[in-house]
Amino acid sequence: MLTPPVYPDFEHAYLDVLGHLVDGSEYRNAPRGNAARERIGLSFQIADPRARLPYLAERKVNPVWHFAEALWYLAGRNDVEMLAYYAPHVRQFSRDGRTMGGSAYGSRMFNPATVGTSPFDRVLELLRTEQDSKRGLLPIFTADELAVADNPDMSCVVALHLLVREGRLHMVCYMRANDCDRGLLSDTFSFTMIQEFAAVQLGLELGTYTHHIGSAHVGERDVPRIRRVISEAELRTPRRRFPFPKMPTGTSFSTVSELLVHEERLRTGQGRLTPVEIVTLGFDPYWQQVLLLFEVHRQIRHCPADPVEESVLGALDPGLRWLVGHRWPKRMPDTGARS
Repeated sequence: MLTPPVYPDFEHAYLDVLGHLVDGSEYRNAPRGNAARERIGLSFQIADPRARLPYLAERKVNPVWHFAEALWYLAGRNDVEMLAYYAPHVRQFSRDGRTMGGSAYGSRMFNPATVGTSPFDRVLELLRTEQDSKRGLLPIFTADELAVADNPDMSCVVALHLLVREGRLHMVCYMRANDCDRGLLSDTFSFTMIQEFAAVQLGLELGTYTHHIGSAHVGERDVPRIRRVISEAELRTPRRRFPFPKMPTGTSFSTVSELLVHEERLRTGQGRLTPVEIVTLGFDPYWQQVLLLFEVHRQIRHCPADPVEESVLGALDPGLRWLVGHRWPKRMPDTGARS
């Protein structure tokens, strides 16, 4: 086969990749002391990039983190503070304790490299004027990252490539390396969100998402859980299906900025948001769901003795409610959030 295998959604691709690495790895190695199973040169394609979340109870996906990280990228940020609130382990990858380096993919795509237009905006302008172009590349990895001794945060992404064909916006991602149990979930979620955001700006339909990895690997420490995830998928009938809505056509960088104003208030304990208040803020229902997730996380972090309020959980779309219920089962008011 000369082209990557095509999967209907990310969950199917994820399960196949995990099985391929756990039981068919080419190499066993331990870079920087981390024992891993690895294959060199692994690729897949997703037909529907909106189906970017796996619904696997054993995996305990954190949808709050995924939306927070995607918005952090879209805002062009590189601060540790926001990311570490949702995933404290990221602090270990910051050289100065305040900023991220190679992992701050958004700061390289959405901020002007010099005075002027960002790489993202330049690529979109190119695709508006030359839709068959092959030059819509957003480089992320930079050679100077190799000059930093023991660099704790070298970019795993080489580039994102946007291609318009027959009225649809496709994306190809080139990775130098990917932890396919952990990082692959976050990367695919964020990059397909960026792809859809770009499609909205261009007024195009969403095309396929293709993911190429140089070093595809999983940590030995994660193999027992991976086997449980694969077993769950093999045994369950029928497969869980939660349709993911389209990103609203009015979504812009202003939308991202306004969402992050409310995210910061919730994150820093300066307020709360009820479902009724969220509706009055003027966001499309798509983005109201994201604010509900941030409010869920606020309650989990700032009200540790209490279950998450039923009114907030009840306002979540069924798929997000299912994920929240399985990620934080002890904080649910009843089993209904996990059904």
